[in-house]
Amino acid sequence: MSVAFTFPGQGSQAVGMGKDLAETFPEARAVFAEVDEALGQKLSAIMFEGPEETLTLTANAQPALMAVSIAVMRVLEARGLSLKDQVSYVAGHSLGEYSALCAAGTFTLADTARLLRIRGNAMQSAVPVGEGAMAAIIGLEQADVEAVCREASTGGSCQIANDNGGGQLVISGSKPAVEVAARLATEKGAKRALMLTVSAPFHSALMGPAAEAMREALAGVSAKAPVVPVVANVRAAPVSDPDEIVRLLVEQVTGQVRWRETVEWFAANNVNTLYEVGSGKVLTGLARRIDKSVTGIAINGPADIDNALSALI
Repeated sequence: MSVAFTFPGQGSQAVGMGKDLAETFPEARAVFAEVDEALGQKLSAIMFEGPEETLTLTANAQPALMAVSIAVMRVLEARGLSLKDQVSYVAGHSLGEYSALCAAGTFTLADTARLLRIRGNAMQSAVPVGEGAMAAIIGLEQADVEAVCREASTGGSCQIANDNGGGQLVISGSKPAVEVAARLATEKGAKRALMLTVSAPFHSALMGPAAEAMREALAGVSAKAPVVPVVANVRAAPVSDPDEIVRLLVEQVTGQVRWRETVEWFAANNVNTLYEVGSGKVLTGLARRIDKSVTGIAINGPADIDNALSALI
């Protein structure tokens, strides 16, 4: 049985994240300083002190979440963890895939911060505010959700954006179509269909301009083979070839985050422990709901570091 490291996505941010790491570990302080320098902005101050509405902006939340994840990684590595020797795979939820790739050495920290700033801005500006929407559909089979998306798409774009497992699917697209799909899902027997408070229709075809922006941005950075394979969002299978990784990152902007299948792949391939590295415990909760044979453990702050190291080394 083996271990994988997973990295959280947008929604896991919270004011104060990373502050205890920075106060305790010089390696964490160095990560936050490097990200600040790469972005030409004191992002760490927003992370530590807020305000929340500034941290939540997509262009800030994405590199900030990555910074916390990599700070935890650098602390673990400084105390003896070898990703290559002690971890079999990495994976991340949406932007977390960039954190995973940075942790595995595909991208430098500075490049990853800049890529996520570009990604956040591009995703935010791809669709005028108010024209896109997302909704969480609870308690309906994937085939039924796909059917309501197809039916609703006569009024605009609508597709599954995230398969988070535990009976939760998130749909995304043009606002009128998503609203129709949410109503149809309720009529088909969904327990709940909740319109989400989001700034853009992420992981939908409407993100096409953002995908092109990322294609151009990724072409400008060096990508190395990761020291352990990354289980890619849009494939739910491991990838190690740098060119393929980059291609799938572009595809990810408009494609589905197949998180349920990712966790199921881990379970089917003798990965029994998923460490969630960074802010929050969202992925830990999802792992528990997707497959009870998989143990999720969050490494958020200083108190978690020693426990993780004693188990891993």
